[in-house]
Amino acid sequence: MFHPLSPNGTVHYSNMAALQRSFSAARSQVCVLRSLQSCKQYRGQRWVRPLALQQRGYRAAVCHKIKAPMEVGDLPSVEKIPKGMVKVAVHSTGINFADILMVAGAYQERPELPFVPGFEMAGEVMAVGEGVTAFKEGHRVVGLLQPPGSYAEECLANEKMLFHMPDSVTYTTAAAVPVSYGTALLGLTRRANLQPGETVLVTAAAGALGTAVVDLAAHALGATVIGGAGSQEKCEFVSSRGAQHTIDYSQDSIKDRVKVITQGRGCDVAFDGVGGKVFEDCLKCLAWEGRMLVAGFSGGDIPKIPANLLLVKNISAAGLYWGKYAMKNIGVLRQTVKDTLTLMEEGKIKGPPQPTTFKLEQVNEAFKFIMDRKSTGKVVLEIR
Repeated sequence: MFHPLSPNGTVHYSNMAALQRSFSAARSQVCVLRSLQSCKQYRGQRWVRPLALQQRGYRAAVCHKIKAPMEVGDLPSVEKIPKGMVKVAVHSTGINFADILMVAGAYQERPELPFVPGFEMAGEVMAVGEGVTAFKEGHRVVGLLQPPGSYAEECLANEKMLFHMPDSVTYTTAAAVPVSYGTALLGLTRRANLQPGETVLVTAAAGALGTAVVDLAAHALGATVIGGAGSQEKCEFVSSRGAQHTIDYSQDSIKDRVKVITQGRGCDVAFDGVGGKVFEDCLKCLAWEGRMLVAGFSGGDIPKIPANLLLVKNISAAGLYWGKYAMKNIGVLRQTVKDTLTLMEEGKIKGPPQPTTFKLEQVNEAFKFIMDRKSTGKVVLEIR
């Protein structure tokens, strides 16, 4: 949820009303979902909309139970748009690993059941609430949701979390941008302070976040990129995205390959979202005054950092939780998305590779596709 913070981080009392309205809108959505849960009917394995709710509505993928398959059903459409909010007809929504963790009950934030997952989407403005000036009906937008809710034909988004889409970008491509590219750009610049000519090692480089890191580091920031992936096929894909060197860590030692590539010097930045042994190997690959970025633990194991390694090589380790900036410093988060869209429009980066797409009804299959490590780049649900 967007918090109207002052420059020094304290909440202005004059903005508390706006904050309360945002929370009220979120609570309304939760109440609707709970009412659906209480009157949900089944015919075999199919969720049938109760007669009392057979009115104008929209379809959504709903998580009713942790670690259980999501169900696609109907929800009533919101007719009165809260102040500062925008109602969007969702065309495409990106799937992030955070969504998978959230549905499994393993994410650091746990919404109350039932809930609609999804943090990012691209679509068309249907209506706007009082006070919204930057958007109007018919505008093509890409944006972020907090709390989640983009696995649906309609959603409510805070005006401050929406961006105008460049005319040259499709809904499918736009839905693959905010989280992956925002995280990548923030990590490389604000957290790691990557400089032109430096070397960055990227793990899971064929994934949604990894391809964004490779693209930005190689094409916008002037770095030498070493991309690590779990197969030769994926390494070839990473090379096509701009990496000058690759490591197939299902076959080769990360530490040995980095040593050869850098002629014994090591890499300046390691950008890791895997964790476990991969993280430990990356840490050992860093050069003097290297920077280690902790972006996630898709491998399932949360590593411990041996502080002696940080000491002897003057290494720094930094966490990277991009989404938290929506609450702590919305301006920083917005800038990463705006800068990415500008770089795409100016042709200075490649942008996301063509996403793998699934229909809304295939949301559970899409999750399995990612968990089985079959994806390269982003996986997107096509809603309309």
